[in-house]
Amino acid sequence: MTAVDLSVLDFIQAHLSNAFCDTVMPLITALGNAGLIWILLALALTAIPKYRRLGITVAAALVMDVIICNGIIKPLVARIRPFDVNTAVQLIIAKPTDYSFPSGHTAASFTAVSALYFRRSRLWIPAFVLALLIAFSRLYLYVHYPSDVLAGIFIGILLGYLAKLLTDYIFRRADEKKRGRAA
Repeated sequence: MTAVDLSVLDFIQAHLSNAFCDTVMPLITALGNAGLIWILLALALTAIPKYRRLGITVAAALVMDVIICNGIIKPLVARIRPFDVNTAVQLIIAKPTDYSFPSGHTAASFTAVSALYFRRSRLWIPAFVLALLIAFSRLYLYVHYPSDVLAGIFIGILLGYLAKLLTDYIFRRADEKKRGRAA
């Protein structure tokens, strides 16, 4: 798998690398640093009463993502990054110091997008575009293998769905308690 992964990364470096992307891709990837853009989205949604449940779902999904991706999978798999395998590549961003699999930027992005999608919010569309750009930026910048990014997408979709199910259950229980007190 690593040989195929590296050939895709090398293709991107050889055929898609340019001055414009060298400027833009670090900015795009920075939006996903520590899931900050998605955390800010969750906080903003939670602050607006009409969108509070949506924000809570996104936040729950992101918490699950941090625990599962960064706390469990990355240390368990302990995959070294592609720039450590192909040392000829000159990075244009600071070297990440954690493990490569799965892509945390991608997982957090698709976790948030999926939570929005499964809650039927039309915000999922612009969020999806940003998530795709963040995922591609990780490949362009040679800090993740394509299989890391694909795993991040899959995990993100799964966690977004699970967060929707979990928060549905919690909201239903809270609504039942409110009705029980009102009766």
